Amino acid sequence: MVFEKRKNLPQQGFHMEITFYKYQGTGNDFVMIDDRSEAFPERDLALVQRLCDRRFGIGADGLILIRNKQGYDFEMIYFNADGSQSMCGNGARCAVAFSKFLGIIDQRTSFWAIDGAHDARVAGDWVELGMRDVLSLSNAGVDFFVNTGSPHHVRYVENVADYPVFEEGRKIRFSSEYAPGGTNVNFITPLSEDELYVRTYERGVENETLSCGTGVTACALVYGFQNQLNEVNIKTPGGNLRVRFTKAADGSFTDILLIGPAEQVFEGKISVQ
Repeated sequence: MVFEKRKNLPQQGFHMEITFYKYQGTGNDFVMIDDRSEAFPERDLALVQRLCDRRFGIGADGLILIRNKQGYDFEMIYFNADGSQSMCGNGARCAVAFSKFLGIIDQRTSFWAIDGAHDARVAGDWVELGMRDVLSLSNAGVDFFVNTGSPHHVRYVENVADYPVFEEGRKIRFSSEYAPGGTNVNFITPLSEDELYVRTYERGVENETLSCGTGVTACALVYGFQNQLNEVNIKTPGGNLRVRFTKAADGSFTDILLIGPAEQVFEGKISVQ
């Protein structure tokens, strides 16, 4: 680490230089910081927003801190681009790859995130991430709602490649049904018996992202439940993922794995004041 330890909000004259790494998982991109010294002022949400800004900062869908956590290999602290916090599946896969790069883990890991403990395995450039169990799916009119660590509304559409995801997603995200917290919104079109094309409007980014790990997991569970599948292939604008799971007799889902690539794009330093 190259920046001074400060756990409070920056004061007048504050300056620090941050070493960061940029990772992406099927186009979902993240600023990654090794913060085992707990130097990053995590309560300064304006700093998080600035670092994620694509014009005035580094640019990313989210920011991830890697910290020590007793009883686990590490803790992932995740921020959306607007400074809000949630679970992020693609971010978690990138956090696992980053922790392997840092030498914290080898091939397997158990780590802590905002929604609890997760297990994961690194297999080459891909990461198999264990997601939390999902107790049930809920109907939202003709659509579905699934909480996979983050809330997700799922809607089938005829041709998702040409669908107005931003406009329609924003309507649902800010609808009174999900007030005040809102929800992520996924639009899906089946491509074959075991494959979906998924596009997602992400809460906290407030735009369509190229991929969303918790979102494709939600979509896979819905599609798998309806079609008696335990593995679904996912196409997103940012690349391909796979979701594997076990469906219990009571309608719950266990042993959920989100499987896909995680890649380091570059590293750098940024001075902030």
